[in-house]
Amino acid sequence: MTEMIDTTVPAAPVPPVHPPSGCPFEPPPHADLLERGDPHRAFGTLRSEEPISKISLPDGSWAWLATRYADIRAILGDTRFSSDTTLHGYPLSGMTGGGDTRNRGFIRMDPPEHTRLRRMVTREFMVKRVEALRPEIQRLTDELCDAMERRAGEPVDLVEALALPVPSLVISLLLGVPYDDHEVFQRLTGKLLSRTIADEEREAARSELRDYLDALVTAKEQEPGDDILGRLIVEQQRTGEIDHDDVAAFAALLLIAGHETTANMIGLSALTLMQDADSAERLRQDPTLIRGAVEELLRFHSIIRNGPRRVATTDIEIGGALIRTGEGVVVAVPSANRDDTVFADPDRLDVGRPNAQHHVAFGYGIHQCLGQALARVELQVVIATLLRRFPTLRPAVPVEEIPFRTDMAIYGCHALPVTW
Repeated sequence: MTEMIDTTVPAAPVPPVHPPSGCPFEPPPHADLLERGDPHRAFGTLRSEEPISKISLPDGSWAWLATRYADIRAILGDTRFSSDTTLHGYPLSGMTGGGDTRNRGFIRMDPPEHTRLRRMVTREFMVKRVEALRPEIQRLTDELCDAMERRAGEPVDLVEALALPVPSLVISLLLGVPYDDHEVFQRLTGKLLSRTIADEEREAARSELRDYLDALVTAKEQEPGDDILGRLIVEQQRTGEIDHDDVAAFAALLLIAGHETTANMIGLSALTLMQDADSAERLRQDPTLIRGAVEELLRFHSIIRNGPRRVATTDIEIGGALIRTGEGVVVAVPSANRDDTVFADPDRLDVGRPNAQHHVAFGYGIHQCLGQALARVELQVVIATLLRRFPTLRPAVPVEEIPFRTDMAIYGCHALPVTW
């Protein structure tokens, strides 16, 4: 039997939840795996030696860190682990919980409130409805690629030219948000997701975004459009099921989640295939592999590096550790997706991997990502189009000069200069 981990003495800081400090494809040559080296090797050590361990949080408190696939699925699938950020013990920056409850969104709630609110937008992201958007997503992608082709011979930032505009345009269209405002919400989102800015600057960005969304919802209350926010106003707000602040919370959640994650996955996926000519050629020769390749890329990169997070609402034993009521938990999604008891040779990209879809990049349980079908279609369309139209695409700078988002909660590339 695994020895029970003592919960009374916080362990020393363990930072493997941070992303690689440089190129995501080759481990940096640092001796200390935990502080500056390869986090995937560090996760592997934790999975085998201490799958439920302790980590220090920025305020000096601690939380449990789960690294094993089975334990992570057990935690995310158990509603006794709460997503309610107002509960004492929820690991925000520390063990205190609390905080402003306005515009927090249903992902930070538990049933029944979470269930009630999520159902209001579930239909908008069902597979059949999202598949109907595929031609429009293809059209947008082709237009952006046309613009790239007109710049042939000069380096192009793939993030600015394609990876960011596609999901931003699509989510703006779905929500009824003017795309002309994209620079505003991208700037504010960047500050909210930064791990390096001061708390005062982050709070100022949160306040500015709240004011922007408040004005947006107010305008749409006067003239609801045929879009997600318009339908929420007509079908739920006007019937008294939700109020103005609830609609603004939906807008904040869907706007941020709807472009940041997919944009960064597009950039990393493109760079990965530029570095792996055999996989890229295999996909060009057999486009039917694209859907499975997207699942493998999602498994391989796992761009959500510091979560999801939960707090125990009762004493629960997981992986031999007793997690007591009020203790916070961080689940290491990148570790679960590299667990060699589930994925053979997990540190190798295999675009034909038969069980890649079992990854937990979109989470698991009742909080599994609402927009995963949309993200999949966007990734499938963009990756297939890039492979087809730019077969000689390559980085325009050495990989070590690419600015990776090690300073952000969502990993990716700040910029990706390419040529062809």
